[in-house]
Amino acid sequence: MAVGKEILTKVRSVQNTQKITKAMQMVSTSKMRKTQERMRQARPYADKVRQVMSHLAQTHSTHNQPMLAHRENVKRAGFILITSDKGLCGGLNANALKLFFAKVQEYQKQGVEVEVVCLGSKGLLACNNVGLNVTASVVGLGDTPKLATLLGPLTAIFQRYADKELDAIHLVYSSFVNTMRQEPRVETLLPIGENVFDEKSASTGYSWDYVYEPSSTTVLAYLIRRYLESVVYQALSENMAAEQAARMVAMKAATDNADNAIKQLRLVYNKSRQAAITTELTEIVAGAAAV
Repeated sequence: MAVGKEILTKVRSVQNTQKITKAMQMVSTSKMRKTQERMRQARPYADKVRQVMSHLAQTHSTHNQPMLAHRENVKRAGFILITSDKGLCGGLNANALKLFFAKVQEYQKQGVEVEVVCLGSKGLLACNNVGLNVTASVVGLGDTPKLATLLGPLTAIFQRYADKELDAIHLVYSSFVNTMRQEPRVETLLPIGENVFDEKSASTGYSWDYVYEPSSTTVLAYLIRRYLESVVYQALSENMAAEQAARMVAMKAATDNADNAIKQLRLVYNKSRQAAITTELTEIVAGAAAV
């Protein structure tokens, strides 16, 4: 029964793997609820800031703000790439990286230089493998992202745009649609205006303006920075929710596949065992007949 022992060893191995995938599925389910709640809590602030910026983007001609200035020719572009630190989450990172590299290749064909800020180890590894210019990175974000850990890289890339060293900045992340669906997205962070206009305000316009204290320049500079940071943090929150949802689905599929594999191995084991018993009985009957 050497064959039977090998099959039983495989069964035990698959069972041990199934225990791991089942535990990871349960952990991801718990974390997904927390990340979804964090994502929902961040949305009202981000939506309100986006609404204010939608108004300001239409009145920016009266304010001398470099962050609101549009560049006619894009010669150098920056990307903020958000991925996960861990794997085993299906095609989440692969889909986001596919969209990211497609946009990068589009710029490279036009002769536009590209630099990247990576948030997450998977994106950093992919960029290093293809030799992209990674100016800053943050890895090991954990389950609860802290805005303080992102301020350094974000401040640096936003300042490069203000200093006219970059002509456009794009944000790449995975958007959480629902538990079974996560979509990779590319949004234009800078120049502001391409992604903040809402259809109602764009068609009707505003007949009023804000009262700035102490000055419009000081208030706008602060508000623009908070807006950009809130958009990146919201994208990071959505990416983490999408990561946990994708990992939960992937681990559930792995657990189900392990269960099917165990059933198939047990069927093979039973067949081999029955064949061995049948062979032994045949030999005994043949020996008795010979005597």
